[in-house]
Amino acid sequence: MNGDTCAARAVVIVGASLAGLRAAQAIRDSGFDGRLVLIGDEVHPPYQRPPLSKAVLAGDAHPDEAALAADLDVEWRLGTRATSLDPVRRVVGLDDGEVHYDRLVISTGTFARPWPSDTPLPDGVLTVRTRDDAVELRERLLGGARVVVVGAGFLGCEVAAAARGLGLPTTLCDVTETPMAVLGPQVGGAYSALHAERGADLVLGSGVAGLDGGDRLEAVRLVDGRSVPADVAVLALGAVPAVDWLEGSGLPVQDGLVCDATCTVEGFPEIVACGDVAAWPHALAGGEIVRIEHFNNASQQGRHAGEAVLLPHVERQAFDALPSFWSDQYDVNLQVLGFPRRAMRTVLVEGDVGERRFVVAGVRGEQVVSIAAVGAPARVRAYRKLLARPVTLDEVRAAVAADAKGLGST
Repeated sequence: MNGDTCAARAVVIVGASLAGLRAAQAIRDSGFDGRLVLIGDEVHPPYQRPPLSKAVLAGDAHPDEAALAADLDVEWRLGTRATSLDPVRRVVGLDDGEVHYDRLVISTGTFARPWPSDTPLPDGVLTVRTRDDAVELRERLLGGARVVVVGAGFLGCEVAAAARGLGLPTTLCDVTETPMAVLGPQVGGAYSALHAERGADLVLGSGVAGLDGGDRLEAVRLVDGRSVPADVAVLALGAVPAVDWLEGSGLPVQDGLVCDATCTVEGFPEIVACGDVAAWPHALAGGEIVRIEHFNNASQQGRHAGEAVLLPHVERQAFDALPSFWSDQYDVNLQVLGFPRRAMRTVLVEGDVGERRFVVAGVRGEQVVSIAAVGAPARVRAYRKLLARPVTLDEVRAAVAADAKGLGST
């Protein structure tokens, strides 16, 4: 290690998440033998979030199975909340004291977007973000309940699929016209049909006006005046970056913690960020600031941040891994590459939407900025290679036409 690295005798990681754990592993793998502190506001060691809305809710896996291997030489500060940051003194304020750092990794992730009202909510209104959230919802589902899911994004659709898999009356609501609308009408239409076939009641194109009941939830009231009976309402309204503890610190916060391309917080070379909380310019997004809330990004960016934080800023490399994520709903797999929110239109490039085995390209101008593969996991590797550099729709179509292993040949 160089002299600048050796000068760092205390590295603190705020956020005992997947990203935080991967950062800690990378720091130790880099040869750092100083004090390494990992702070997390949950009492649980780091765990994977994807199983929480899939196998755990369905009753196919115990919550403990989501735990990540954490046999690591770190000072664990679990059940401890970061409350402030003083970058001049290089001190993280905690709810039980403070800790000094030479280098700092911020991996605090996000929290579930709350219901937009100060009125107390009736019992039965839940979110799914943490391990404890998933355990509580699982107990209610396994006990039998009428379920309404508010929000038909990826998480909401997975929760609805788990509830229907348990045979529960399930309604999926959203103001959008199709589930996972960000992926376009082809994917949304296919999953609308899938959920309907499996017995879910889809209420799309209408917002939710209220959550009715006394002490316990009784119904979800829609903007159009309808009332849907419910024992459990799962709020899947998106996520909010966990940056409230940084207020007054001077760190740049704008829908996340703003970093440069190396994941270094702008203006603070001794601080890096990773995972759901990090916002940084990505080369494949045309240099635009992006923030990504998925497993693969947290894992890869966590390792990158752990390696970078020990280096002088001028020696750090840009983090430009191609984003990817997946969703399993019923028996249909969805895999996504790139930046679907940047797409201006979506185009079917191979397969059949009716058979739920197809690939859609998200296009901005002439550039393909995302790929969504439904029921076609074996095709993802080929598209990953294509999207490793800027590529046009014509180039993708030509590559598909020349590929003997395409969906049309099987």
